[in-house]
Amino acid sequence: MIETKTFSPNGFNSFAIQAYRLVFGRILPQSLFRDKIPAEVDRKAVKGKFDLEIVSHCWGYANMLTYQLSSFVNYPPTKLNLTVTVFYAEEDTKTKATLDFFSQITMPNITWNFHPLSKGKLFRRGIGRNMAARSTEADWIWFTDCDIIFYENCLDSLADSLQGEKGSLFFPKEEKITEMLKDDDPLLLNDAQPQVIDIETENFSLYERGKSRDKARGPFQIVHGDVARAIGYCEKLSIFQTESDRWRKTYEDTAFAGYLALMVSLSILMVFFIFIMLQKDVILKILNCLKCVVISV
Repeated sequence: MIETKTFSPNGFNSFAIQAYRLVFGRILPQSLFRDKIPAEVDRKAVKGKFDLEIVSHCWGYANMLTYQLSSFVNYPPTKLNLTVTVFYAEEDTKTKATLDFFSQITMPNITWNFHPLSKGKLFRRGIGRNMAARSTEADWIWFTDCDIIFYENCLDSLADSLQGEKGSLFFPKEEKITEMLKDDDPLLLNDAQPQVIDIETENFSLYERGKSRDKARGPFQIVHGDVARAIGYCEKLSIFQTESDRWRKTYEDTAFAGYLALMVSLSILMVFFIFIMLQKDVILKILNCLKCVVISV
């Protein structure tokens, strides 16, 4: 994988990120902060079986990562070739054990690509995403998080939806969620051992009373491979390529989406997956057979 330029931690980076988010990123042309995006006419439109890379990071969420990797084993794609890239740190022994376990499993159309980083680089998600963007050989690359489960028919329906598409960025429009989970719910056991597991998807309802998603944020960024290779991932914004001494709140995803948000059209994207969010109040989220916003330039 290509080693991209990074910067040493500094005490002013958090302030610089806020200044970019609240001021400079809103008033300055986004073209100042990225390389030229390939014209749509110059991008490849895939027909038939194509290559997809899914990229996530994991630190301290091995139990959630187990669900994600299991979903690829339980529901392997038949209409695309999948590369599963996971960035992790050797110090996270539970995550490493999980990755070691899955690396021994051979599945059709799936290539495991588990890449260790120093903690300083791992803790700034934009660094790994930039490395993956510049290095990918895939036709499409999906930047996600380690607590996303790609459920039955997700990848094959995605393959159908992306046939002939040249848009820069796709993202799901709606989410469904469960009720709050109890602290002792088996899904959230911190000491779960590496294993192949599945999950039931009943009892989901639309998030925020059916309110639509309006931006490609966080784990919901499906990027054309030609675009990713050309511009990287916030590569020219050093604030998002600066190493960190701890896991930081992520803002690079909104900056990256801003790169591409020049013209919006709508398309149908059939996607099935579950989003497990582990925090003080825990819920499950699912996206199922919904419209997707496509951002094109």
